[in-house]
Amino acid sequence: MAVKKQFSSFDSLLSGSDLPVLVDFYATWCGPCQMMAPILDRVGTQLKGRLQIVKIDTDKYPNLASQYQINALPTLVLFKNAQPVERIEGLVQADQLIGRLQSLL
Repeated sequence: MAVKKQFSSFDSLLSGSDLPVLVDFYATWCGPCQMMAPILDRVGTQLKGRLQIVKIDTDKYPNLASQYQINALPTLVLFKNAQPVERIEGLVQADQLIGRLQSLL
């Protein structure tokens, strides 16, 4: 029952957003994930008003990680209209990430 609520709130987050949602699937023990955090802060600042960023801890929500076939960390998935449209695995620099996202926003 709790799992269904988690999916329900995640689904409602995606479907309720007027902006595209960039989901950062990460784990607290993952070094590259920790290095990605300030990069996502920069991306969020530069794309403010055009994008929403959400972090999902794969250790706390393994069913979500499984549902979206997260096999490497960090993995970023961009959702538009509640559908995944772009997937980026591994550490990526802010300028590269912004370049990839801008054409999709």
